[in-house]
Amino acid sequence: MTTDTLIVIPARWGSTRLPGKPLVEIAGQTMLSRVVDIACHAADAVMSAQENHKVGVVVATDDDRIHEHCATLPVDSVMTGKDCPTGTDRAREAHRLMSDAFDYVVNLQGDAPLTPPDFVADLVLGLIASGADVATPVVRLRWHELDLMREQKQTTPFSGTTVLLSDNGDALWFSKQILPAMRDEASLRSHNGDDALSPVLRHVGLYGFTRDALNAFVALPPGRYEQHEGLEQLRLLENGYRIRCVEVDYRGRPAMSGVDSSDDVQRAEWLLA
Repeated sequence: MTTDTLIVIPARWGSTRLPGKPLVEIAGQTMLSRVVDIACHAADAVMSAQENHKVGVVVATDDDRIHEHCATLPVDSVMTGKDCPTGTDRAREAHRLMSDAFDYVVNLQGDAPLTPPDFVADLVLGLIASGADVATPVVRLRWHELDLMREQKQTTPFSGTTVLLSDNGDALWFSKQILPAMRDEASLRSHNGDDALSPVLRHVGLYGFTRDALNAFVALPPGRYEQHEGLEQLRLLENGYRIRCVEVDYRGRPAMSGVDSSDDVQRAEWLLA
């Protein structure tokens, strides 16, 4: 049986803090071309690991300048509407424009040029193997990384998302609060040290959907807790969909969730140096 995955890279022009950011250069290469490279490497890895599985990559944009730039890259691009409320909605529109022909759809944001390609590949393979509706990567924090997250939340309380898992790896809940609360933290830390792994899992904002789950997501109204937390994945949990969390590891590679400002561009160049 042949199955297929489409990796969609939403890349819109409009950005309050960094207009035209897909075409902003980072160390001599546009941000979008870096993300396309990530997607293509991930696609090759999935096809090597999964027999009879084909993976396509497409950029979904709302701007002619980005569309023209894609002609210089090894991927197709489609023009989507300017009114898509989220990257997931843009990914859904791109899939529709591709004739709804794929079994799985990955939403790889165009402003995430430091995403390790294996995160994307592991996400796809985990989604296929689990039979879940959606898959997303998570990283287990070391104690010193958890301390840093707590420090960051003192000034930006809605930065960083954590997740609780069932025994089979499905998500129980996502929150901007740090979960789980730990009555025995002092004991856990004393046994392992600050460089050991904590029980806290940080969510990486990358999603793979089955075709049916993607269609359902964009058709459902925002959920009650989704609106409280500002986390769109809660819409799926609130409606009974399974989200498989795939644990990944940066293995010393630089971690950066997205590029949203000129300061972020400088930081990305520093991390890539």
